[in-house]
Amino acid sequence: MESRGGPRHAACFRDIRMKKDLLVLAADKDIEYTLKGLLSRPKALDIRPIEVEIMVHPQHDPGCALRGVQFLSSFSNRYEHGLLMFDHEGSGRETTPREELQESLNNDFVRLPWKGRARAIVLSPELEVWVWSDSPQVDEVAGWKGRRPQLRSWLRDQGWLQEGEYKPDQPKEAFHAALRETRQPRSASLYLRMAEKVSLRRCTDRSFQEFKSLMQEWFPAAR
Repeated sequence: MESRGGPRHAACFRDIRMKKDLLVLAADKDIEYTLKGLLSRPKALDIRPIEVEIMVHPQHDPGCALRGVQFLSSFSNRYEHGLLMFDHEGSGRETTPREELQESLNNDFVRLPWKGRARAIVLSPELEVWVWSDSPQVDEVAGWKGRRPQLRSWLRDQGWLQEGEYKPDQPKEAFHAALRETRQPRSASLYLRMAEKVSLRRCTDRSFQEFKSLMQEWFPAAR
């Protein structure tokens, strides 16, 4: 006997059940590897384990800012949720404030097939603002463990960091300068290592807190 609604209904039900949890469209491999590291730590994020796929837009930040919503819209029936993530700096939309740009993209998602199941997170000014927590893992990954002066003292001496501040105004340039000083090759794997180890409680950046809250809303941990 066929199930109620017939075989077509049953096939549709199976398709819904087979959706993956999350599709991410990222601007570059640094963001991709950061998210891989973070989402491999569901307990630290206070979420359930999820199945995620991450794509990198070939046109990077401008591609995500201008065409990311439309790119993701074609996948809405294959994933429960979609996430668009890119740097505000270098996106070509810098004249639009981060919050306004992010809200505009989220409104676009609502009008398209995703409805409320997809969101954008715009990193301001760029991903590296997440890097500069006060975790000792940052020093280790950047090759500064055991060096003198310590990393933040060196950043202040070089003018990258203001007295009393924890995050440089130019986070990407400061991180790259620190890597050059220790002759540490730049690689997306550095972001993966930090994301796998750094205490997530130490990152107070607004966009990170938005990301964490969104993951908890979409994929709540079992209680």
